[in-house]
Amino acid sequence: MYSAEISRRNPTCFIYLIDQSGSMSDPWGGDTSGVLKNKGVADAINRLLSNLIIKCSKSEGIWDYFEIGVIGYGSDRGVSPAFQGMFAGQEIVKISELANNPARIEERIQKISDGAGGIVDQLVKFPIWFEPIAENGTPMCEGISYAKRIVEKWIVSHMESYPPVVINITDGESTDGNPLSNAKDIAQLKTNDGNILFLNCHISSHKAASIIFPDSSAGLPDQYAKLLFDMSSILPEPIINTAQKEGYNLSNQSRGFAFNTDLVELIRFLDIVTKRNLR
Repeated sequence: MYSAEISRRNPTCFIYLIDQSGSMSDPWGGDTSGVLKNKGVADAINRLLSNLIIKCSKSEGIWDYFEIGVIGYGSDRGVSPAFQGMFAGQEIVKISELANNPARIEERIQKISDGAGGIVDQLVKFPIWFEPIAENGTPMCEGISYAKRIVEKWIVSHMESYPPVVINITDGESTDGNPLSNAKDIAQLKTNDGNILFLNCHISSHKAASIIFPDSSAGLPDQYAKLLFDMSSILPEPIINTAQKEGYNLSNQSRGFAFNTDLVELIRFLDIVTKRNLR
């Protein structure tokens, strides 16, 4: 299981389920001098999409190994697709289409080595497909149910593909009920290669130690983090092996869950769960 080759004929699917509630405008990890949660998550998603495009880049162009959805929940639009630009309103977009059509491109300053032991600023292009939003409540149950409908439709025509991965990024409590049963329902969906993976990143408003890929909820600080842990899939062996190679200490009961990671660690978490052998 979880061994299907990912190719243009048999792509896989990633769904990023993003909390866009009002509290996402709070500082990340309680750091009043740092980045806001909604802006940090938007940067992480846009950077991850750029990384995926690089992985799919060949001399002939961008190969469609991945189909991507970004779904927001909590904004004035309720639960809806969250891509901007020409893909506004689309639930699933092929990676080649994203590569060729960012909504806009920002110029940002990046610090790089000058080759002589110093650091210099360099102006870089930063493509944007997803914008930060923070308003209203946190309809997490509805958001997961929406993602479930997308995955159900996708797997009908992709039964031989590597199972879809759904990653829920949120800062707290669902306002439309207990989402545990919704998470269990979506995790029951499967292709012939295994059940889909439902993963969670909990971005706290409080300063607390980062926890990533835990195998128990014992060290988590509150009931919301523990609930998100319980909602998260146990990681399959290939992802465990990848994370171990990256220096993480995992067991065979480790779950796809991260608590209070900083922006760099969040991007690393997302990159680990999206690494695959591509053909």
